[in-house]
Amino acid sequence: MTAVAPAVSTRRVLQLALPALVVLLAEPAYLLVDTAVIGRLGREALGSLAVGGTVLSVAAWLSTVLAYGTTGRAARRFGAGDTNAALTEGVQASWLALAAGITVAIGLQVVARPIAHALSPGDAAVAHGAQIWLRIASLGMPGLMLATAGHGWLRGVQDLRRPLRYTLAANGLSALLCPILVYPLGLGLSGSAIANVCAQTVAGILFVRELVRRAPSLRPDAGVVGAQLAMGCDLLVRGIAFQACFLSATAIAARFGTTVLGAHQIALQLWLFAAYALDALAIAAQSLVGAALGASDQAGAHQLAWRITRMGMWCGLAIGVTVLAGARLIPRAFTDDPGVIAQTRYAWFWFAGMQPLAGIVFAIDGILIGAGDLRFMRNLTLVATLGFLPALWLAYGLNGGLTGIWAGLTLFIVIRFVAGVWRLRGVRWAPVGAVRS
Repeated sequence: MTAVAPAVSTRRVLQLALPALVVLLAEPAYLLVDTAVIGRLGREALGSLAVGGTVLSVAAWLSTVLAYGTTGRAARRFGAGDTNAALTEGVQASWLALAAGITVAIGLQVVARPIAHALSPGDAAVAHGAQIWLRIASLGMPGLMLATAGHGWLRGVQDLRRPLRYTLAANGLSALLCPILVYPLGLGLSGSAIANVCAQTVAGILFVRELVRRAPSLRPDAGVVGAQLAMGCDLLVRGIAFQACFLSATAIAARFGTTVLGAHQIALQLWLFAAYALDALAIAAQSLVGAALGASDQAGAHQLAWRITRMGMWCGLAIGVTVLAGARLIPRAFTDDPGVIAQTRYAWFWFAGMQPLAGIVFAIDGILIGAGDLRFMRNLTLVATLGFLPALWLAYGLNGGLTGIWAGLTLFIVIRFVAGVWRLRGVRWAPVGAVRS
């Protein structure tokens, strides 16, 4: 049996989690900068960014299917000692990413207008701005999906330094371009979208270059592609369920008015920022748990799983305390509209309070993805969604505003927490071998 002491040590977890943390925070950090830049244009522009950004995040989140599915499969093969097979997983994931990115970019050109109007009923100015932003920003989808696939296979072979450099380079360029394009050049919302496209395209090119340098062959492999698609179906359904929740929350916030929508945009972007931070441990879990199970070390995988779960709880608690302490100051960094600032408080305490549970939930997500336990994750997310959506529409019917919306999001986390801990206590999630049967 392969020794895994380094893999289950806290030091080894941090060696993977800390570079992943920077990578994961780079994208939401840029989105926060984007929100702050656009927020100075007024509540209508902020509302347009909220609608357009939420729609684009659906496609971006679905692209994580490529990363998560690839990480688990590549990590198992890497743990079994077959690095070339792990790299082949990256090649096939990249072909899928390119095809998916082009398809999504074309599709968003067609549906941008009806989606923007559906998510911002009664506010033609917000819908028009969202439509323009979305059509431009969607052109970066091929690059975004290629980069996402690149993150997946590099995590699988436990190389997180290159993703760190590539992500910082691309997002640094975008953060520099955004304020220049929006203000001195006078492009407004369009400038924000162009900066997004530049970052995503540069990132995609960098990851493809690394794959070309390492991979034994770049030929498509129908067998591997088919296996990835089969695994990806469960993650795809899970991703759709997630986005149904976030799109519904944005749609309900829009029905309460532009002020509520702007406040929801600020709180949601901060929530996503916190989620990405907590996901750093999940990334480490995907790689290390997959490698341990690929090396047929089930006991080491269990030990690692509980260690990362405890770390997730403490990290979530730290984030929650920080968010609570900044309740008065943080929203002012994103807008000077007193109405929007006042509305943020209705989401704030739910946002802060759910963080310890969210830390555990995201850690367990990474563990189960690394183990390939995707069918359970799919079913759990569907159950949590069926709990969240009725609560959300009830909040709308009762005129609950942001309090109702964010109480529903908390329920979504609680359901996943209870079921995830229950699953981790058993052994069915952790079969050993290079490929999960």
